[in-house]
Amino acid sequence: MRASRRLGQNFLTDEEIAHRQVSLAEPLGDDVVLEIGPGLGVLTAPLLERSRELVAIEKDRRLGAFLKDRFPDLDLIVGDALKVDIPPFQKVVSNLPFEISSPITFRLLDLGFQKGVLMYQKEFAERLVSREGQKAYSKLSVVVSYRADARIVETVPKDRFFPVPKVDSAIVEIVPRDPPFRVESEDHFLKLVDALFKHRRKKMGNSVLLHWQDLFETEDEARSYLRDAEWSDERVERMSPAQIARISNGIITKG
Repeated sequence: MRASRRLGQNFLTDEEIAHRQVSLAEPLGDDVVLEIGPGLGVLTAPLLERSRELVAIEKDRRLGAFLKDRFPDLDLIVGDALKVDIPPFQKVVSNLPFEISSPITFRLLDLGFQKGVLMYQKEFAERLVSREGQKAYSKLSVVVSYRADARIVETVPKDRFFPVPKVDSAIVEIVPRDPPFRVESEDHFLKLVDALFKHRRKKMGNSVLLHWQDLFETEDEARSYLRDAEWSDERVERMSPAQIARISNGIITKG
């Protein structure tokens, strides 16, 4: 089975790593487990052994036929994980296709689950778990920290994949939870986060002004508010998610 460059396929070849991923998700009990991008089934095999029900989503039809032949009892959905209907699940354990790391993570968080054990490119994983003041701090860091607790469990060398990718990977544990701080409007908060990180090298006031349409009713209102905002001259990489939420709340209430 030849890997598809178009689909960004890199298959995990280390079965010990796959077993450690499954162990991190246990106890599985009666949980429905979701796997996205099962590839050649290195992770699928131990998941089938240790879970009551496994739902796998594979975009590549060639691999779909291979997986159905190898695992006749597998509940397989052949399609794009960003588009297909995903049935309810409690745990997600996946070596994610790298090119959809960000949108699939946000989709999974929107769907809701109890625990995730997900493999990402190492650089992406570092952005996902980063905090204010760290080099990798990003929009992804803020949005994920608002929705879940996340930590890097293990770095996986690139030579554990075939074909060998250019960078190492990392296993991340994600546990969704209620937000640790209050937001008046989640939509406004997320728009503010997007505006600030699109122009992360600019002062925050300038970034907000560039996106006043998303955050204020008029440009004059934005300029007037920003003149008195004590955070206008700060830069977003120094702001915690909770501080950004307070700024969003303040804009909404004009406080």
